[in-house]
Amino acid sequence: PSQEWIDRVHAALPMLPAARRTRLAEATGLAVASEAVTSVVERGQDDYVLAVGAAGGNVARALVYVKEAFAEQGTEPKVPAADLAGLTTLETAGTLTATQAKAVLAELVANDGGDAAAIAAAKGFEAIDTSELEGFVDAAIAAEPDAWAKFCAGDGKAMGALVGLVMKASKGKADGKLVTAM
Repeated sequence: PSQEWIDRVHAALPMLPAARRTRLAEATGLAVASEAVTSVVERGQDDYVLAVGAAGGNVARALVYVKEAFAEQGTEPKVPAADLAGLTTLETAGTLTATQAKAVLAELVANDGGDAAAIAAAKGFEAIDTSELEGFVDAAIAAEPDAWAKFCAGDGKAMGALVGLVMKASKGKADGKLVTAM
């Protein structure tokens, strides 16, 4: 065959899976061989994840959401990319905790989309003021001085008891990462 024919056939081929995995890995910052990248590319949902990024969302969070909640959705999920982008933005901005974001995600998937901020508001999800969170942390330390002493001595496992108390006091509204950082 002529070089022109070879070039024309090559240009007509879709992007191959290895190139798609590389493209998605570069966009998300994950390894090419990571389970999330591989699963989403195998399902043909990588273009959708990238569309979430194009709509202003966080591509890495979108990849996790799609891997976990969109297995049955096919190559073109019913949730509009812009709706999922809104959810990723709320979570990465700290407006929603990871747990709250999962609840909103479930609602988005069940209803084939929706306004993530409105769903969060309807569920009563709102960010806790930092000063209020500091009060919860102080109260947890006061309630569990032994756990605090163990943590200060280098026992990282003791942090779990303190974080648990803060989560209980905040009725699950506190962001566990922020609590741990405080």
